[in-house]
Amino acid sequence: MHSTPPARHWDGTRTTTRRARSLGVAPTSPSRLLRTGQKGHCTACGNPVEWYDRTGHQPISLHPHELASTTVPTPCRWHVSTGIAHPADDGTPWCRIPHLLLCPSRTEPPQLTPHLGELRRRLALRTRRLIDTGTFTPTPAGTPTTPPTKPDTCRPARPVVQLLYGRYLATHPVEDIQCVAQTRKRHRCTHPILDPTQPGTWTLLPTGPANGQRALPDLLIAVYDLSALPYAEQLRWCTQRCLGHASAAAAPDLVRAGWELFDPLLHHQHIATRLPATSRHRTRLIQAWHPCNSLRPDTTVLPAHRETSGTTDQHSERGRHQHTP
Repeated sequence: MHSTPPARHWDGTRTTTRRARSLGVAPTSPSRLLRTGQKGHCTACGNPVEWYDRTGHQPISLHPHELASTTVPTPCRWHVSTGIAHPADDGTPWCRIPHLLLCPSRTEPPQLTPHLGELRRRLALRTRRLIDTGTFTPTPAGTPTTPPTKPDTCRPARPVVQLLYGRYLATHPVEDIQCVAQTRKRHRCTHPILDPTQPGTWTLLPTGPANGQRALPDLLIAVYDLSALPYAEQLRWCTQRCLGHASAAAAPDLVRAGWELFDPLLHHQHIATRLPATSRHRTRLIQAWHPCNSLRPDTTVLPAHRETSGTTDQHSERGRHQHTP
């Protein structure tokens, strides 16, 4: 007894298509970034790299291929677990290595093995080939990828944001920070993460030492403070999600969140010492509308003119005669 063969077209293809399985991100995964969002190129040598987040949410660029653990020194071994890079060996015969150790634009470290030295020379030849063909222009290390923010600007291009007891440097102005989640059409969400009903506050805060640095001079910088918002709202800002994707745990991320730990010494060109124009106007308005004053919010405060005592008495006397019935 033979089973009935499945129905097929004249060319042999099946009449019924199988439902494609869609991959998803586990709800318990600490990282929701897709592999497509991890790939990039080094701005100094042009070779491909893969970006991962460390346990402290600091990004690190790793070599895109695994290497044998026997060819990599123990202090240079990294491994990736659930999308997070860890600076240790996981006991397997394979490991990852940071790209900075292999980057041809940097000085060769002394702890490289002969195998890593040969790999570094191959990357240098590829960089030379990219430069000769005109497909890559090296960027010197330390050159900012974005134009520096002027200290007296009214809208910082890369503002300093304070959230979750830390300060971060954004890649775009506060109003232009875009959601990183993937939509149903497999495109990046175009909605901003700023909620008009729960905005932050622009304030001037002193710069303090970071990462064990020495005390910096007393300098007030403009900071977009989100400390007064609830923890869930600050977490939404940290993951860079809009209101629609804040609760969508199954939606993956197409790109990395654009936060960078703020360092006053490294990011001094992005420090703004003045508040934006809207914040200064709002502060002036609040000072004018004080409970002790009889001014309304829409009242215009005119400057007082200096007058002599004689002129003042004449005006007072004239007003008294005009109002006398």
